[in-house]
Amino acid sequence: MIARFIFLTFLLTTSYAFSLPSIERKTAFNIKETTLRMSGGEAAVPPPPEVKAPLALYHGAVAAGAKKAAAPFSKIFQLGIAAGCHIAFGAYLAISIGGNCPGLAQTNPGLQKMIMGAFGLPFGLIMTLITGAELFTGNTALVTAAWMEGKTSKKDLIKNWSASYLGNFVGSLLLAYLAFKSGTLGAAPGAVNLATAKCSLAWDVAFTRGILCNWLVCMAVYMASGCSSMIGKMTAVWFPISAFVALGLDHSIANMFIIPLGILRGADITIGQFLIKNLIPVTLGNIVGGALCVMAPYGSTLGNWFKKKE
Repeated sequence: MIARFIFLTFLLTTSYAFSLPSIERKTAFNIKETTLRMSGGEAAVPPPPEVKAPLALYHGAVAAGAKKAAAPFSKIFQLGIAAGCHIAFGAYLAISIGGNCPGLAQTNPGLQKMIMGAFGLPFGLIMTLITGAELFTGNTALVTAAWMEGKTSKKDLIKNWSASYLGNFVGSLLLAYLAFKSGTLGAAPGAVNLATAKCSLAWDVAFTRGILCNWLVCMAVYMASGCSSMIGKMTAVWFPISAFVALGLDHSIANMFIIPLGILRGADITIGQFLIKNLIPVTLGNIVGGALCVMAPYGSTLGNWFKKKE
């Protein structure tokens, strides 16, 4: 009996001795974690919200616009080339898939439009936003908001718009040429038909489609700026962008790729027709859509747009 008692006592004391370092390590870790939290260390930083609240979303967009406006012309131009290539890649994919379904377009045009919208331009905008490239159409919203809030000057607004627009044009033309030389589209008439249709629009129709298009594009940019995760940004982008393509609206930067590609592939369109009948009215419509339709409602309610300074 005494021997059994001694054996049990030995086991208890031994197990306690082996567990003591573990307890000490846990206690030390807890003390360290508590110290970090009290001193503002890494452990004290809460994770960012998945989606910003409306007021924080607006002010974040203004800050982003001010940062874009402050960048030098050369930097905006180079990042604009990157964005032009990204959007062109999206349009390239859309034409390759959705534009190559002539039979489906005849029998089920709604489904063909959904395919055209779902595969292509959403991934082009995602690449642009994640990498920090400069897209003119998005800048019509963000940089305009910064200017209206007094965070940047009219000179920097014009600099940003012009540098990003020119850069987007260069990138789009570069991809149009590379897509043409690649031969991946074969003899499919999708690019030619699409370019011809876009340059056959009446001026006011092209202008209106430009407004509606950038309304959705800038909503995608605006919402994505308030998301902290990759999946959140992708969701914010995918729905509006696929919608504008499926609706048949016009995006000036995408058209900088689509129409020149159609011309290279034999579309009966002159440079003058491209510029006057499509690119100019669509660009002006895009400005209205981004600056007024998207940002003005939030700027006038959450910011200081149109308010007299006391």
